[in-house]
Amino acid sequence: MADTFAVGELGYVLVSLRHFSAIGPTLPGLAHSPELTPDVDAFGIVPYSRSQLCAQRLVIMTESDVSTGEPPDSDAASYAQRMQRRKAIQDRRMAETATDRGLVIVHTGAGKGKTTAALGMVLRSLGHGYRVAIVQFIKGAWEPAEKRAFEPWKEQLKFHATGEGFTWETQDKVRDKRVAQAGWEVALRYLADPDYHLVLLDEVNIALKKEYLSIEQVLEGIGRRPEKTHVVLTGRNAPDELIERADLVTEMSLIKHPLKLQRIRAQPGIEF
Repeated sequence: MADTFAVGELGYVLVSLRHFSAIGPTLPGLAHSPELTPDVDAFGIVPYSRSQLCAQRLVIMTESDVSTGEPPDSDAASYAQRMQRRKAIQDRRMAETATDRGLVIVHTGAGKGKTTAALGMVLRSLGHGYRVAIVQFIKGAWEPAEKRAFEPWKEQLKFHATGEGFTWETQDKVRDKRVAQAGWEVALRYLADPDYHLVLLDEVNIALKKEYLSIEQVLEGIGRRPEKTHVVLTGRNAPDELIERADLVTEMSLIKHPLKLQRIRAQPGIEF
C-alpha cells in the first residue's frame, strides 16, 4: 500500500500506512504482538505510548524519508500534477483539524535547547500581541539575559525566577521544596487567568524529578487552564504521566556537548 499522507506542515508523528496490514504493524524494530497493534486515525497517526516507542525504538518517518510510491518526476508537468495531488490531500486534512485549542507542550531530554525553544514560542506570542507569563523553577540565583531582552514587552510579559539556583549549590532540600511550592502558587495564578495566551513553566520537570512538586498537583494545575491557554513545561526527565497528558512532546537528544568533551563552560548568549 502506498503512503497517502504528507508530513511536515502538520507537525504530527506519522507512520507510513504501507507498513500496516490486516495482522498489524510490521515496522522495522517493532515486533508484532496484540498489545502493540495500534489503531490508525484519519491522519495516519499511530497512538503508541511513550514506553512502547522507546522500548521498540520505533523509526519515526519525516517528510524527507517518506516515499510516495510514485516514480521520479520526468518533467515539470508531472511534478506539478504530483504537487496538486499532494495539496488536495493536505487541504482535506487541514479542513478536518481543530483550531484555537490550548496545548500542553513538553520539552524534555538530556540535550540542550529545551528552554531556548520555549522562549522562541514566548517571542512569537508576544509578537502577536498576546500576554505571556514565565515562571522559572530551580533557576533564580542569577539574572537571566532573556529577562532583560524581554524588557520592551514588559506590559505583555510577566517573568518570575522563583528558584534559588542549582541543588548542589543550595544544598537544602527542605528549603528548595518550599521555594518550589511558592513558585507553583505563582504559576497557578497565570494558569487560571484567561488573559494569558501562554504560560511557560521552565525547569518544572526538574522540580518534579526532585519531588519538590507532585505530578498530581501539576496535572491538576494545568487542567485549570482556560480552553485557549497554552502551557509549556521544560526540563529533562519529564514523568510518564505528563508525557501521556501532553499534546506535543519534543525530546532533545544529547549528541555532543562542549563541557563534557572539551571542558568549555557555559557562556553568555549561548547557555544564559
